[in-house]
Amino acid sequence: MTERDAARALAHPEAAGIRLEGVLHALSDPVRLSIVRDLDGSASALACSSFELPVTKSTTTHHFRVLRESGVVRQTYRGTTKLNALRREELEELFPGLLDSVLTAAAAEEARLAEVRAAPEGF
Repeated sequence: MTERDAARALAHPEAAGIRLEGVLHALSDPVRLSIVRDLDGSASALACSSFELPVTKSTTTHHFRVLRESGVVRQTYRGTTKLNALRREELEELFPGLLDSVLTAAAAEEARLAEVRAAPEGF
């Protein structure tokens, strides 16, 4: 790692430092949950600019920071691009079934809300 790369390295908690309450807090926000769902559905790390989020760039940066500092995602630089990857294996080892349960519940909620929006009025 060059000196320049070291200066651009982002702080991530070690697995032992990841706390359940931090992970739950990170996943409790709809924007952050959307990011995690997209990462879970991706075969590779995604750039921050890959996400279509209904918030400003500075708020997007905040959401990614919360996810990184809680241990949910790992961010790395590739050139000037910041890539994001879900720390699925580490989270599964620390909190078995948690991530899958949250993602399953989020998908069920999305389906339920879509049905409600599609239902004719009066029903």
